[in-house]
Amino acid sequence: MKKRKNELIKIIPLGGVGEIGKNMYVIEVDEDIFVMDAGLMYPEDEMLGIDIVIPDITYLENNKERIKGIFLTHGHEDAIGALPYILMKIDVPVYGTNLTVALAKEKLKEVKLKRQVEFTIIQSNSKVEFDTVTITFFKTTHSIADSVGICIHTSEGNIVHTGDFKFDQGVKGFYQAEIGKMANIGEQGVLCLLSDSTEAEHPGYSISETTVANQLSSAFHSAKGRVILACFASNLLRIQQVFDAARENGRKIAVVGKSLERIYEISLKLGYLQMDSEDLIIPVQDIQKYEKDKVVVLATGNQGEPFVVLQKMAKGSHKHISIEKGDTVIITASPSPGLELYMSKTIDMLYRAGATVLSSSNKIHVTGHGLQEDLKLMLNLMKPKYFIPIQGEYRMLIAHGKLASQVGLAQDHIFIPGKGDIIEYKNNKMSIGGRVPSGNVLIDGIGVGDVGNIVLRDRRLLSQDGILIVVVTLNKAEKTIASGPEIISRGFVYVRESEELMLASTNLVREIVEKNMLKDAFDWSSIKQDIRDQLNYFLYEKTKRRPMILPIIMEI
Repeated sequence: MKKRKNELIKIIPLGGVGEIGKNMYVIEVDEDIFVMDAGLMYPEDEMLGIDIVIPDITYLENNKERIKGIFLTHGHEDAIGALPYILMKIDVPVYGTNLTVALAKEKLKEVKLKRQVEFTIIQSNSKVEFDTVTITFFKTTHSIADSVGICIHTSEGNIVHTGDFKFDQGVKGFYQAEIGKMANIGEQGVLCLLSDSTEAEHPGYSISETTVANQLSSAFHSAKGRVILACFASNLLRIQQVFDAARENGRKIAVVGKSLERIYEISLKLGYLQMDSEDLIIPVQDIQKYEKDKVVVLATGNQGEPFVVLQKMAKGSHKHISIEKGDTVIITASPSPGLELYMSKTIDMLYRAGATVLSSSNKIHVTGHGLQEDLKLMLNLMKPKYFIPIQGEYRMLIAHGKLASQVGLAQDHIFIPGKGDIIEYKNNKMSIGGRVPSGNVLIDGIGVGDVGNIVLRDRRLLSQDGILIVVVTLNKAEKTIASGPEIISRGFVYVRESEELMLASTNLVREIVEKNMLKDAFDWSSIKQDIRDQLNYFLYEKTKRRPMILPIIMEI
């Protein structure tokens, strides 16, 4: 399987370390580059107006002729979401399982990529040969079907990227992990293991999905009225359980949420979702035609969308459904970082509206990622010489590193990387040496990377203290003010209640302009700077606020 002696191996995380999402890992073997995943991250609170965040791929752009392919572990946004934007910059083959490739192709349609992309569908038993390495795959258990780990066979040992995984003996079919194959890879010799750290802080084993399926069916049976269930559209395993529980309890399902449509249609067409009867799904507008104890409302979406829908229902502002006394609301979704408070407010609103609420504490939701004992099992199966925890915030990577120490890895064989760090294996030794460009590329609307730190800073200032626009028209020949000054306030003060402040500000601007025009030579930029400086000082003295001041000077 090994082609030749490999002289130099580099492992470079471009995303997915020190954060949740945005997974992208570069494996270099001699002159060849292999990219693992191309994920996005949803924006943090301070990224005002940003839609999504993707990795900085400057390094890949600079070395695109060396890239042999992008290898996808599964079909979630944190693994495939950045793919369309990356393929705009680099033309390389993409490898993934059947469902993953189908979802990736749909992502490309959204951005209307004009050229053809070379997709190769792989199975868990596929073998992809290159001059420097051979790449094989193994099935993993995750909340979406067709998830795989990736093994790069080098002359120095295997490099294993687990993708998202957990161990669950209760799952069947598309979700079963190939534990025997993992053990075999470990027996061959693993040079370095890159492993999922999302749940590394939580002790124990992950609860079996069988428990969740039983709890859901029991909750459907016990509910006297409607069941309204919130989950993420990409959690196919949970959606299948909802289908099964509804069928077992004689309920029809009405789906709310556009995000499910794409995933649902593809998964159904490819056989990754099963329905025993076509009439299981009903239009949401037909809910009133059925008895309340015969209905399930499935509210889906990405990121915070299921919670947004539930809040609308609780407030009575949803187009089709309002929460009523007797409804049972089941939340089978873990909030993304930053959304915990939003979820707790949603639950509070649901209770106020009269619903019974069941959440993860009732064992109707479990994570799709391995807990500490699952992570230890992966480490023991692979028996790596070196270990790099990935896919998690920094504290999660640290926690995973400690687990590796507990199972016998030496501390100097465990590397906690930052984005862009080069972890290099040469002359039988691994070490961190140098960095490559890395960071966030912000997507706002159709703009890719055109919103930077300065724009975000301006948005932050606007959100904090608002803006003052100062408009003055000058007669430069006569050195007089032809019109204005006029001050327009947005988000700073309510003008009708601050007439004295606005009048004083207007007078101050007039004095500044007139004083500047008395000079033998004056230019607009100096007048604008004077207006900013003096008005900023005056307003801070009066209000302790610093609005953004935008002077506009025109000439007749």
